[in-house]
Amino acid sequence: MASKKIKNAKTAFVFAGGGSLGAVQVGMLKAFIETGITPDFLVGSSVGALNATFFASDPTRNGVLRLEQIWLGIKRQNIFPMPPLRTFFGLIQSRKHICSPKPLNKLIRQNFTHQCLEDTELPCSVIATSLFHGHEVIISEGHVVDALLATTAIPGIFPPVNYRDLYLIDGSVTNNTPISAAITQGAKRIFVFPTGICCARKTPPKGLVEMLLQTMSIAITHRLALDIEKFEKAVEIHLLPPLCPLDVSMFNFTRTKELISRAEEKTADWIKTDGLEKKANLDTLRPHYHKQNNINRLLLADS
Repeated sequence: MASKKIKNAKTAFVFAGGGSLGAVQVGMLKAFIETGITPDFLVGSSVGALNATFFASDPTRNGVLRLEQIWLGIKRQNIFPMPPLRTFFGLIQSRKHICSPKPLNKLIRQNFTHQCLEDTELPCSVIATSLFHGHEVIISEGHVVDALLATTAIPGIFPPVNYRDLYLIDGSVTNNTPISAAITQGAKRIFVFPTGICCARKTPPKGLVEMLLQTMSIAITHRLALDIEKFEKAVEIHLLPPLCPLDVSMFNFTRTKELISRAEEKTADWIKTDGLEKKANLDTLRPHYHKQNNINRLLLADS
């Protein structure tokens, strides 16, 4: 499913998944677009695939500003429409998905001008996972709505997507920040757009969906750190600075404006302080704490 048009590509933008924290990547793009660095292609997984595909469709400052307006208009019900309580228990008993994909389908159709991935201004690939075979699937061509619904099909929350005779689920299951996929497609220089981890939350997630998203964010962050360490000697990798401390869950869409603003400011400062010339700083991806107490000191001592 990989397109031939990115065969000789050198620079890639890689977008991680992260639910509502995908808004962070919009702020990063607002600052990064000023550097004049243009990717040869983009790769994204889950919500990162939505941002990557939209940017690939219009890789300009105006395009980023339009993406910002889309994000500012998103409410939780546009992504995770929760069913009535009685219906919810029926879904649990029959082991079906919790949320309908219809609102997300509508959001994609309303905001993407290209019907097929291969028609975007810049080549773009999205990552999904084969439900039955367990392998990563790189989608670089075909219907954009189907591809994006597949890469965002979080197991248990959304239904699998039947795409070209494969049942596909969220790309985060196998490769949430697809650095390896970018390398496979020829990247020699990679800019990673992370979303971050809810490292400063003081209360546990509320509800099943939020709990699933929180546990996914932990796995996402650990995998990203491991992949950067694994590949940084083979290719040039730049990690844009994730927001830290961060107390917003991947299920919360009420603080989008704040996330975009903070990410834009932090990325701009990172660029000004020669972040583009430095190795990826993995400290914010490793386990860390923001409230010092006896328990945290013990945990840090054991890490």
